Amino acid sequence: MSSIFRFDTVYKYNEMNNHETLHPLVSVIDFSRANPRSWGGEKNVRLNFGMYCIFLKDVKCGDLKYGRNYYDYQEGTLVFVAPGQVLEIENDGKVYQPKGFALVFHADLIRGTILAKSMGEYHFFSYKANEALHLSERERQIVLDCFSKIESELQQNIDKHSKKLIVSNIELFLNYCERFYDRQFITRDNVNRGILEKFEEVLNGYFSSGKPHEIGLPSVAYFAEELHLSPNYFGDLIKKETGKSAKEYVQDKIIDVAKNKTFDTGKTVNEIAYELGFKYPQHFTRLFKQRVGMTPKEFRQLN
Repeated sequence: MSSIFRFDTVYKYNEMNNHETLHPLVSVIDFSRANPRSWGGEKNVRLNFGMYCIFLKDVKCGDLKYGRNYYDYQEGTLVFVAPGQVLEIENDGKVYQPKGFALVFHADLIRGTILAKSMGEYHFFSYKANEALHLSERERQIVLDCFSKIESELQQNIDKHSKKLIVSNIELFLNYCERFYDRQFITRDNVNRGILEKFEEVLNGYFSSGKPHEIGLPSVAYFAEELHLSPNYFGDLIKKETGKSAKEYVQDKIIDVAKNKTFDTGKTVNEIAYELGFKYPQHFTRLFKQRVGMTPKEFRQLN
């Protein structure tokens, strides 16, 4: 069983990494200053963070695999962790010197700010580890520049401007990360197409089986799990590839199947609704009318 290390405060994490605490709610950490560590010889370690953490891993990523495909970026990887999430580390149990950088900040830092209201829009905080952001050298330098600006502000005496400037720079950094993920969705085009094809295959298979009647309407989370992706990463990828949300994509398939079923005059609209996985036929009729502009019965009569 793996050991769990909890870090609920910036001070506690700074202390472990031999880092001075310049601000109680935020820190930029250079892991080269940390003492060599071995996690007590444990090979499997779980870190539970009570803060937002962004890690820039200074390791080569050329051999990192995503499914059966290799990433080609080698300059660094960004991993995002939200409060309450657990990061798992596998190692050989030997002493090693940590490398890279991290930005850690407590949710209390951004309370009452515009950033607090928009944090939910940065979906990458709930991506899986194998959906990390892989940076080019130029992007890595931008990240380090953002860290440097935050660190520079932390070196100043805390005054009434400190919070605003620090939070603004964190928001700027997160917006850059959003741009870099958009680039990653594009540059991983072959991987993405494979996922889209697999999604279409799983989607078709679902509605050609008895699953809708047995399980009900499929959720986006269901397909994400089938494709071994986090729901947010899957949703963002589908949006970038098709211009539609994953939910809209699934609904399009439902309507397409429903249209074909209306030509079977031996089935009532209610029977079609149940076959598609709707618990209540009126919900099916409402969705059909929203997407097609007429009810299933009107569509059947028209055709």
